[in-house]
Amino acid sequence: MAPVTLAKRATHRMVGSGVRAASTVVPFRPQGRQSYEETLRTLSEASVEQCFNAFKDIAWDSPELAVDPDDDRWILPRVDPIGAHPWYQALPKERQRDIGRYRFANICKVGSQFEQVLIAGVSLHLIWARNGNPEFRYATHEVTEETHHTQMFQESVNRICPDAAGAPLLFKVLSPLMALAGPLVPAGFLVGILAGEEPIDHLQKNVLRAGGTHPLVDRVMQIHVAEEARHIGFAHHYLTHHVPRLAGWERALIGVTTPLIMRVLCDVIMRPSPAALRDMGIPKEVAREIWWDDEESRKVLRDMFGDVRMLFDDLGLRTAGTRWLWRAMGIEGRSSRFRSEPSNAAA
Repeated sequence: MAPVTLAKRATHRMVGSGVRAASTVVPFRPQGRQSYEETLRTLSEASVEQCFNAFKDIAWDSPELAVDPDDDRWILPRVDPIGAHPWYQALPKERQRDIGRYRFANICKVGSQFEQVLIAGVSLHLIWARNGNPEFRYATHEVTEETHHTQMFQESVNRICPDAAGAPLLFKVLSPLMALAGPLVPAGFLVGILAGEEPIDHLQKNVLRAGGTHPLVDRVMQIHVAEEARHIGFAHHYLTHHVPRLAGWERALIGVTTPLIMRVLCDVIMRPSPAALRDMGIPKEVAREIWWDDEESRKVLRDMFGDVRMLFDDLGLRTAGTRWLWRAMGIEGRSSRFRSEPSNAAA
């Protein structure tokens, strides 16, 4: 069967259920130049064959997707860190619904802001791309898809909870500098992309596996999971191809900084900003338990990075000399056996 057909069928499966492994799009393995370029071609053709438009593929004004504040489907499922906490579960339903709507909208807002940094960094990097570089085509496909994601996320925020605060102030202030990492340190920039994409992808798949939430949120997550499978796959393949070709000191620097980048950007994506915590009325002591003081929340944090641990094991950069950093950041644990392995299968 042709590679493009495999990629297309895998994407259809993920859109339909939101739960299939993203690794089915392109198998993860170390690659030579020819194999790497074939992978890029497969990803590019899959982006043509199976892509989504934020205002074509979501029926925003359909009754099924209407936003009713009194709809119990806004109550957070227990796979969400807030939804799992006894403080939230003890609240009246009205408060649970209000917090749930804000939580969904805020994740969308942060996701949109993160992807705007991604778009800017990739675009700056591509200014320097040589003619004939196959990475250019796929990267521009990804930028196109991420642009639709920002529209999809922002439209969701506007309809669900327009007051969502979004990312922390420091992230927004530093975003231009983070985008400059695209052309200056592209491998490090791809590590940062994974640091943001892996946690939200992990959470969304867990929510969909658990049965989903409100239909509007489910549809947004299904589209995002399907296309992020390609984006995350590209980041894995890019690092697998380029990191072994870096100088020794550059590989060592990536090995040391990766757990730090993963933890910092994970908190940006997953942990609400101080303004968002105030808006939702979450007490500080509860917030500390949810992110990431109690044992259950620490397990959630570790589980988010099984695929990254697998990647860095394969790259030879998660060594005895660096594992203490993964432990210090709270993200050390068992590596995935394959991309998007469910955490319950890894237990």
